Amino acid sequence: MNMKTIKGENETSATGFIILGFSNQSRLHVFIYAIVLPAYVISMLGNIGFLVLMFSDHHLHKPMYFFLCNLSFVDIWNTTVTVSTLLQSLLKGKTFISFSSCMTQLYLIIIALSTEFWLLTAMAYDRFVAICKPLHYPLLMNKRNCILLAASSWTAGCLDMIPLVDFVSHYSFCASNEINHFYCDINALLKLSCSDTHNFELLALYEGIFMGVTPFLLTLSSYAFIISTILKISSSEGRHKAFSTCSSHLTVVVLFYGTVICIYMSPSSMFSSEQDKMFALLYTVFIPMLNPFIYSMRNQEVKNALRNLIFRKQ
Repeated sequence: MNMKTIKGENETSATGFIILGFSNQSRLHVFIYAIVLPAYVISMLGNIGFLVLMFSDHHLHKPMYFFLCNLSFVDIWNTTVTVSTLLQSLLKGKTFISFSSCMTQLYLIIIALSTEFWLLTAMAYDRFVAICKPLHYPLLMNKRNCILLAASSWTAGCLDMIPLVDFVSHYSFCASNEINHFYCDINALLKLSCSDTHNFELLALYEGIFMGVTPFLLTLSSYAFIISTILKISSSEGRHKAFSTCSSHLTVVVLFYGTVICIYMSPSSMFSSEQDKMFALLYTVFIPMLNPFIYSMRNQEVKNALRNLIFRKQ
């Protein structure tokens, strides 16, 4: 054990942690590795390719694609931070991570999570303006306002969870330093703490309302207005065209919020640790892999830009 006693025989402060990963399912390691590694590679290629496409084609220099660039960067960030530890644990079994590295990883993951909440909200607002106030769109979604929305999302993500990570970094950990997860997950860490977590739970509630509930309600409000406006369109072709402009974003919102609710906002008794890890795999690996394809499949502008880029290279 990499532990040092600070208050007695049963209360310890970890100098580092053991990431268990899927060590209790060692027979599935090759299978999980064979799925996760290709998914990680596809996710990186998809999101990096999406960024290259956005910057290379001037037809995609629009607010929606600007926010998509930010979302792709968040997905690259989040996947790289978590999957590196997962792949290492699948190859080596249990993996040691220092206390400072664990806190850094925790903070980077939370930045990605919080930033994505607010970016999805900004994208919902962009769709709201485009469908509900089309005449005001050039004014409301000008370059300056788009940069402010994106910068605010990143600022909220970077600053929002500093108090929570600071709380955890000063906690003592008892009996075991084995994290039953494939990265430094905040819920898994709290299960090891012997400190009083009452103040942390209160702070987490307030932060959760700001970080998760508020953007979720704002996103729902945007879509309530969007759906109301679409239903008032007389022609079926017009309704279909209006809905198609936001269907991709709505799909990502449902997938993202669905997995995050299962991981962080559901009662701890509802899912086992193994089920939590499976949901975390969806959020950290598979949703970032799917995002570029979801936004590209029904988007003719992206398809045209990809076709132009391919023919330009030939």
